[in-house]
Amino acid sequence: MRKEEFHLKFFMCVIQSRQLVRTPQRTAGEASTSSVLIQKPPPETDALKSLDAMDDPDTMEGIHVLKNEWIMTHEEHHAAKTLGIGKAIAVLTSGGDAQGMNAAVRAVVRVGIFTGARVFFVHEGYQGLVDGGDYIREATWESVSMMLQLGGTVIGSARCKDFRTREGRLRAAHNLVKRGITNLCVIGGDGSLTGADTFRSEWSDLLSDLQKAGKITAEEATKSNYLNIVGLVGSIDNDFCGTDMTIGTDSALHRIMEIVDAITTTAQSHQRTFVLEVMGRHCGYLALVTSLSCGADWVFIPECPPDDDWEDHLCRRLSETRTRGSRLNIIIVAEGAIDKNGKPITSESIKDLVVKRLGYDTRVTVLGHVQRGGTPSAFDRILGSRMGVEAVMALLEATPDTPACVVSLSGNQAVRLPLMECVQVTKDVTRAMDERKFDEAMKLRGRSFMNNWEVYKLLAHIRPPVSKSGSHTVAVMNVGAPAAGMNAAVRSTVRIGLIQGNRVLVVHDGFEGLAKGQIEEAGWSYVGGWTGQGGSKLGTKRTLPKKSFEQISANITKFNIQGLVIIGGFEAYTGGLELMEGRKQYDELCIPFVVIPATVSNNVPGSDFSVGADTALNTICMTCDRIKQSAAGTKRRVFIIETMGGYCGYLATMAGLAAGADAAYIFEEPFTIRDLQVNVEHLVQKMKTTVKRGLVLRNEKCNDNYTTDFIFNLYSEEGKGIFDSRKNVLGHMQQGGSPTPFDRNFATKMGAKAMNWMSGKIKESYRNGRIFANSPDSGCVLGMRKRALVFQPVTELKEQTDFEHRIPKEQWWLKLRPILKILAKYEIDLDTSEHAHLEHISRKRSGEAPA
Repeated sequence: MRKEEFHLKFFMCVIQSRQLVRTPQRTAGEASTSSVLIQKPPPETDALKSLDAMDDPDTMEGIHVLKNEWIMTHEEHHAAKTLGIGKAIAVLTSGGDAQGMNAAVRAVVRVGIFTGARVFFVHEGYQGLVDGGDYIREATWESVSMMLQLGGTVIGSARCKDFRTREGRLRAAHNLVKRGITNLCVIGGDGSLTGADTFRSEWSDLLSDLQKAGKITAEEATKSNYLNIVGLVGSIDNDFCGTDMTIGTDSALHRIMEIVDAITTTAQSHQRTFVLEVMGRHCGYLALVTSLSCGADWVFIPECPPDDDWEDHLCRRLSETRTRGSRLNIIIVAEGAIDKNGKPITSESIKDLVVKRLGYDTRVTVLGHVQRGGTPSAFDRILGSRMGVEAVMALLEATPDTPACVVSLSGNQAVRLPLMECVQVTKDVTRAMDERKFDEAMKLRGRSFMNNWEVYKLLAHIRPPVSKSGSHTVAVMNVGAPAAGMNAAVRSTVRIGLIQGNRVLVVHDGFEGLAKGQIEEAGWSYVGGWTGQGGSKLGTKRTLPKKSFEQISANITKFNIQGLVIIGGFEAYTGGLELMEGRKQYDELCIPFVVIPATVSNNVPGSDFSVGADTALNTICMTCDRIKQSAAGTKRRVFIIETMGGYCGYLATMAGLAAGADAAYIFEEPFTIRDLQVNVEHLVQKMKTTVKRGLVLRNEKCNDNYTTDFIFNLYSEEGKGIFDSRKNVLGHMQQGGSPTPFDRNFATKMGAKAMNWMSGKIKESYRNGRIFANSPDSGCVLGMRKRALVFQPVTELKEQTDFEHRIPKEQWWLKLRPILKILAKYEIDLDTSEHAHLEHISRKRSGEAPA
């Protein structure tokens, strides 16, 4: 038997033994990711026994080698489950509270307990660490139940002057040593994390002083000879350098946008100007993203003070907006906004200016601490959970030589960065601003911040040219099912096109409307107020272009369309492929086109995210919160929820992680009746605890036979006398609603990027007095890949697509599914063979930043 045949037979036997679950593989070139969790097969599986029975002498040596490797691997996995035995972890939240902190605390507690460690809550932040006593309490699995959907921090946070003194830190060290705690997870801002690093650097001296004073024994000092510190950044300001997003930022944006949307309606009624002041201390991130998400007329941020004549410019801008037909003006002010001389720019001073110069009815709204409150968004729950898992792994893997690290988000991946490197860069931003080096401060904030600023300047500060002589004609359309954020993408595309001097057409009802000539020219005011509106104002249909090539070609000629921006889901992508194929017959189709993924299913190849998916995810999350609350009131009840997504399990998986589901059934991870049985048995055991409720999510097409009704009936029958079952099909409510800040901002930047690409591609394709684009790179999908927006030819994406099931063959979020299982207390093992490595912020800063 050849070696290749043996390997095939070996792994076929393994698969047939059904002891392993399929785990997602990393794509080529992908960096190391968070620790993952897998089911543990017993070392002596049926597969190994069957291999032992083989009598081919040429392969016996290879069999024993592979068998030994198999056994050793799974012994390591089993050892990983005992990684925390004999260790203790304390978790505290410090500084200002932020939504999502509870998700991080929950993950630290549950993963810590799962590894065999003892986990302690430290109540009231560093003050609790100093005071000790009942402020430091051991946590249980059930004690973090129902925390996920709560805002703020359940274990409390407080500013602590005592910890800033050596005497305070000495008391804190005494409290930790007496409980055997040598691992500390700190969730807070840069001040909190700096304090933790100081505590760690003094640890040896503190132990020595305690021992000399007779407060601890030599044995206790030896057992606690070093302290491990891992930080998680919890701050609504997103002002910490080293992470793309801090815990709480997305939720704060949700609160801000809820208020902005409400204010917009009353402002339109009375033709008012509203000045809104948002938080952020000395970071303008919240103000900047808010301005993009609501289409504000002006934003003031500390990193980029306005020019000396900003008063004239602002008044001219507001006046022009009113002249074009707008009934309101929105001005966003960051609380730390300053002019170029360092003088504060306040919301009241802006109001006085507008009233004095223009006479507009003007109101000021200071949002204040409402931005810190409310339910955390789905993004923050998932972020907090992922960071909490990685924090535990970082603590338990640390050695005395490991520097204190902070777990941060880089694109879709968790990374570990030296804590003090991040703190230093954060301080560098403050220094640069104090020295009036605003360009340097902007660069230190990162490319994502700079890209947001550039798009804002284009949309808010540049006047569209009056003349369109020599311009190009670009058409914009929606294809597929409606998704929140489509309108924001259309608005951005239209206005950037107009700014570039192009003639922009809008097509109603997708490819069908293009074939029927349902086309009109769009001006600046045509898309006014579209950013916050859900659905598709242009109308969208699933019709593909192939059957109407002749009519479409005729209308392309009739309206002189030279480029096409297609905003939509899988039909937009497949429609693009058909357009490429149709170029062989129709020269009129040889024009550049770009697809902007917009679908709640998040199933478009070439992009990690699609416009609309975040809004749908938050809708599911909110519904699950209410359902869990209902179950908590009635006790012993299990809800089975069906989500949308076609064959793509993105919504079910991410909503399961964000809502604390007990299981999430998806097509990408096949399941059997045995798996359903395991889930029922799991819930039966759960009902014996103080947590007497269950939540199960099912993707609508996860299995043809195990339907929602089947699973509901199975759970109802097996749970008789133990728990009641209920089912809920969420349906099209997942496609509706006002888009989230993420979808508005993402769609706005995607539209701007697409139109910039389009203008360049049209010029590049201009030949002999006409546009002729026939190369593969003239028809692309614009997608978010890890940390950047990239254009990929639709033809190159064909190999990455499962057309039968309308999903990409590889999907990044699959590697998060094991986290869902461990947080639901399933009997699985930790696999630490793949984890986040310690990186350096200098590499991170010079690398590609998110778009």
